[in-house]
Amino acid sequence: MSDWKYDTDEVGEDGYEPEQADDVPPIEPGSPTLENTFFVLLGIATTLFIFARVVLSAGG
Repeated sequence: MSDWKYDTDEVGEDGYEPEQADDVPPIEPGSPTLENTFFVLLGIATTLFIFARVVLSAGG
């Protein structure tokens, strides 16, 4: 007997039990908020700044 709760033949191809597959709501894309966009851009700017500092300090 396996220690796992389910065997591989007891679940469907998507990883859910067949009777639970209808209970899972589909994932819908949303629109980004201004706050989320700001933090993504801040992360990109910070990463570029760090890379620029490393390249410039290594070059001379």
